[in-house]
Amino acid sequence: MTRSVFVINAGSSSLKYQLVDVDSGAALAGGLIERIGETTGEAKHQAPGIEKVVERRVIPDHEHAFGWVLRQFDQHGPSLDSAQLLGVGHRVVQGGARFDRAVRIDEDVQQQIEDLAPLAPLHNPANLQGIRSARATFPGYPHVAVFDTAFHLTIPPAAHRYAIEAQVAAEHRIRKYGFHGTSHQFVSRRMAELLGRPLDEVNTIVLHLGNGASATAVRGGRSVETSMGMTPLAGLVMGTRSGDIDPGVIFHLHRVAGLSIDEIDTLLNKRSGLLGMTGTGDMRDVLQAADAGIERAVEALEVVGHRLRGTVGAYLAHLGRTDAIAFTAGIGENAARVREIALEGLEGLGIVLDPERNAGRGERRISADGSAIEVWVVPTNEELEIARQVADLVG
Repeated sequence: MTRSVFVINAGSSSLKYQLVDVDSGAALAGGLIERIGETTGEAKHQAPGIEKVVERRVIPDHEHAFGWVLRQFDQHGPSLDSAQLLGVGHRVVQGGARFDRAVRIDEDVQQQIEDLAPLAPLHNPANLQGIRSARATFPGYPHVAVFDTAFHLTIPPAAHRYAIEAQVAAEHRIRKYGFHGTSHQFVSRRMAELLGRPLDEVNTIVLHLGNGASATAVRGGRSVETSMGMTPLAGLVMGTRSGDIDPGVIFHLHRVAGLSIDEIDTLLNKRSGLLGMTGTGDMRDVLQAADAGIERAVEALEVVGHRLRGTVGAYLAHLGRTDAIAFTAGIGENAARVREIALEGLEGLGIVLDPERNAGRGERRISADGSAIEVWVVPTNEELEIARQVADLVG
C-alpha cells in the first residue's frame, strides 16, 4: 500500500509541489506554478504515464493555485484518495534558533514563522502564504514545517557566533544559521549508505553547488560547520550572489560610491557572483566561454575553484577525519570541470579524482582507487527528505 506525502515549496509568486511515495522514494506526481498574481501565469503538472499538462492562465493567488492543482489530480491523476496521504510537508527557509527539527503546524507555529520573517524577508512570508492556503485546501491532514536551517542548529557556538558585541548579536538574533539543510541532510545520509557504514560513524563534506551554493561539514550525521551564514549571501561564489566579502566593502560602496543600502543589497544578491564577473549567472555559459579562452570566464572559474578548495581544506581541518566528499545539486551533479577545479591540487591531502569516472553521469564514486578520501556524486532529493521527515513525525 502506498504511503505518500504532499510536499510544497511556496514562493512569493510560485508554487512547486510533489506527491512522494515515502517507502519507494518515487515521485508520483509533481508540478510548478509560476507568475502567481501576474497578468498571465504558467502552470505545469506531470505524473508518470500521463501527458504533461501545461496551461497559461491568470492565477490570482495561492488559493487559486491550489485549486488548479487539485483539478489536475482529479482530471489527470494520480488519485489523491488512493495515495494514502499521510500529511503535507512545507519547506520553510528560516527557523531561527527555535526549530531544530520538523514540527506540526498550528497557529502558534505559524506565528513563530511570521516572527522570523525579518531574518528571511523574501522567503518566510511566501512560505507562510503557501502554508495558509494549503491548510485551507487540505484541512483534514496534518501539516508539517521542515526548515532549511534546522539541520545546522547542531553547529557549535565557536562556529555559529560572530565576533561582534554580544548584546547586539543577541537582541537582533545575529548568528550563523546556514541553509540548504534538507539537501545536506539527505546527501550525508545517502553517503553513509553508499559507504555501507552507520551514519554516526561517517564524516562527510557535502558540496551543494547550484545557482545557490553551500558547503557543509557533517560529523556522524550532524552539521558542525557550513558556508552560508545569517543569510544565504555568505560563503561560496554563486550564480548572482557574491559569497564572502569584506564587510568594509559595504561601507565603501555607501560612503564613496554613494550607493544606498537597498542598492548594495541588490548588487551583492542579484548582480554579483558569476553574473557580476562574467555577464552570465549560468555556469554552463561560463564553462563554454572559458573553453573559448574568454579571459573573464577563465578568471571567474579560478575564483570559484579557489573559494571551493579553501572551504574543503578548512572542513578537512574541522572534521579531523573525513571519509568522503559528496557533490550534489545542478552544478555539483553535472559539471565535471567544476568538480575538478574544486579539488585540484589536493592530492597531498588524500583526494585523488579519476578523470574517467568524473566524466560519467549519475550517482557514482569519482575518486581514484587509491584515494584516501572517497569522492562521490550524489543527486540530492529535498522533496524526499521532507517527505521522510513528515512521515517520521506523523506516520
